[in-house]
Amino acid sequence: MIIYGKQVCLHALQRHEERIKTVYIAKKGILPQALYARYRDRIKFLENRWAQAMSKGGNHQGLLVEMAPFEEASLTQIKSGDFVLLLDGLTDAGNIGAIVRSAYALGVDGIIATGVRQLNFAAVARTSAGALLEMPFRIEHNILDAMHELTQVGFRHYGASMEGEAIESVTFASRRVLVLGNEATGISKKARQKLDTTVSITMQRPFDSLNVSAAAAILIHRMSYATE
Repeated sequence: MIIYGKQVCLHALQRHEERIKTVYIAKKGILPQALYARYRDRIKFLENRWAQAMSKGGNHQGLLVEMAPFEEASLTQIKSGDFVLLLDGLTDAGNIGAIVRSAYALGVDGIIATGVRQLNFAAVARTSAGALLEMPFRIEHNILDAMHELTQVGFRHYGASMEGEAIESVTFASRRVLVLGNEATGISKKARQKLDTTVSITMQRPFDSLNVSAAAAILIHRMSYATE
């Protein structure tokens, strides 16, 4: 896959050398000297118009990296953690990337995306500022199958809902799953029926909701500390 943009590319170059195939530079001096020396044999210079074509018009900032395809984590690996994020029908790479970034920073052990056949992992990696490259992440087509697998190993499921209990009043199980629905329809009816508890964020002003990535960060932070 090809990623672009200074922050995500530098992250990949610094931490995932074994996955790097080619480094494309369209801006002089974009690479720190140490990284330039490390990747000298894999660097190619190109004109900005070709960089624009490779990034499909995105803001490449003069740096693109071709790396091995993203490898999804196994379900076994994700089930070995204590805090899992379950995405129900989220498809926007920007939102998913922002959620991955917060989840990695705030202590989530793994993420499962459901209700989608595939994702643009390069775009998610970019919008997560590289956090996707560190986070166990997989796609499971059926959310009920994923919930069942997690329930079998002792997880309890908490769904984000405007009608749920105030997040600050809930104590969470040590093995916990936060379920996030998409912004249009929320958590699907079939998944909602399998939840143990629904939780909400108390608003200080009369406003209907937050962007799903902003809500995710608040809920994840609370669930990282308020455990049994």
